[in-house]
Amino acid sequence: MGRAIVLATPVFLALIALEYAWGRRTGRNTYGLSDAVSSIALGIMSQYTAAFTRLLRVGVYAAAASSLSLVPAEAAAAFWTSPLGWVLALVFYDFCYYWLHRAGHESAIFWAAHVVHHQSRHYNLSTALRQTSSGALLGWVFYLPMAVAGVPSQVFAIVALVDLLYQFWVHTEHVGKLGWFDRWFVSPSNHRVHHAIQDGYLDRNYGGVLVVWDRLFGTFVEEGERCTYGTRKPLDSWDPVWANVEVYAGIVRDAWHARDWRDRARVVFGRPGWRPADVAARFPVATLDPARPGRFDPEATPTARALAIACFVVALGATTAFLWEADTLPVAVRAIGVVALTALLWLSGALLQGRLPAMLGAAGLAAVGATAGAALAAAQAGGLDWATLGRACKPLVLGLAAAWAWRRWRASDAADARAHALLLAALVASLAGDVALMVSGGFLPGLVAFLFAHVAYVMLFARGVGAMPSRSAAFAVAVYGLAMLAVLWPHLPAGLRGPVAAYVAVISAMGAQAIGRALVQRDAASVATAAGALLFVASDTVLALDRFVAPVPLAPFWILSTYFTAQLLIARHALPDLPARRAASLPVHVAG
Repeated sequence: MGRAIVLATPVFLALIALEYAWGRRTGRNTYGLSDAVSSIALGIMSQYTAAFTRLLRVGVYAAAASSLSLVPAEAAAAFWTSPLGWVLALVFYDFCYYWLHRAGHESAIFWAAHVVHHQSRHYNLSTALRQTSSGALLGWVFYLPMAVAGVPSQVFAIVALVDLLYQFWVHTEHVGKLGWFDRWFVSPSNHRVHHAIQDGYLDRNYGGVLVVWDRLFGTFVEEGERCTYGTRKPLDSWDPVWANVEVYAGIVRDAWHARDWRDRARVVFGRPGWRPADVAARFPVATLDPARPGRFDPEATPTARALAIACFVVALGATTAFLWEADTLPVAVRAIGVVALTALLWLSGALLQGRLPAMLGAAGLAAVGATAGAALAAAQAGGLDWATLGRACKPLVLGLAAAWAWRRWRASDAADARAHALLLAALVASLAGDVALMVSGGFLPGLVAFLFAHVAYVMLFARGVGAMPSRSAAFAVAVYGLAMLAVLWPHLPAGLRGPVAAYVAVISAMGAQAIGRALVQRDAASVATAAGALLFVASDTVLALDRFVAPVPLAPFWILSTYFTAQLLIARHALPDLPARRAASLPVHVAG
């Protein structure tokens, strides 16, 4: 299926471009750049994550067909691969899809997966590609009747693909009603109703190919008033990860706060959006007014938008290559690919949303290249010279982050200059450490460089809260540092024991200071900074164990992914954004 999607992708993109051009020409443009990128990105994510979740849909189905079928295998294969059998298999699949789709609107746990497809407030061909990455977790249950009827897994996979591909063209506002066709088949008109959020349209027209199921089971509504699209609880984010987990997170939150087991069960399995009255009162949720829906389109600088598109294009190209070879790739390579692609799409969304300054976004892109390159080289993946890619990107990460910190330091006033100078010093020292570790014999100079970086971070994190504001945090981190040193000590060369002991002490102090600051300030920025500090500790832990104790599987992946995430979290959140009057003097955008 992965290769079929790859072959279909140029057709999808060409039709999207044609629809956009037609909309511009006729004065009825239905596209927004950020929304379209977000929708296609979610479609990309649904395909590469299927490298793992496909087992739940096709693999479980194949196992069920071999053990539950009421029809002998030879007779089933002969019938279902005949011309009549193929047609009936598609109709059978569409019938099962109708009930899965209906459950996706009538049960919260299924809506949590399906909601991704409905989050856009636009309705166009890019919306068709907006697919969930978690639908296979439970959706396979609805196709078990096909397994009982003996439909072979190959037939099941093909009719599933046909059903999915058919639904692409109905996501458009440029095709009106089609007369008799609308009465039998899913069409643009009756599928627009399905995506609408007005009371009369909500939760209607579930068919995939045939709309006769809706007519039979009382869920059909004909299009009348102009449709308003989206979800009653708007997503308001271009983050593809949050788009996939938003409703799951809400279910967990409401079930946790519910006081009654019956309420908890209803939160999970009842109608989407149902909440116990006391939970709804304590944790109100904003909803969308269908009469005044508005559009979510936060500002981003031209540079940030250009970089976001670059991340998106790289992810699209990489996903194409990934899907073409996914079935033959080792599990470790697939896992690295999934994480790297997700990071690229997250960066694209964060840049479009103005959550990430352009230069830190560029550092993030370099971090993905450095981590994926080193990890894929260690996993002996083919295709490219991954080691060279990793080495080329590694110094760029801290170089770009340091350049961003330098510009902020230049624009800061006297009251904040020292703090910005400390952040800049920490990032420059870290860059020196990265470069040192890339050359032979550079371990000790690199250790010293990072020691200076951590001293600068300790001083920065003490700003406004004093030294070690939480004794319990200091004690816990100190215990961890001593335990780590005890594990390393027998394996360390004599000449490194002193420097390593000093390093462990300083990085422990950095972690303790960051945690203490978060416990005092209790805001999102300090918590994110503390998370970065702890990831830094985790990265150095894996590095030390891999270098001195025993090889750690996929060590470059664990070391670099946690290290770069740590540095970028600290760089972004350790200091507040500059006020608008000073930020205006910066050559790059600093988003809130």
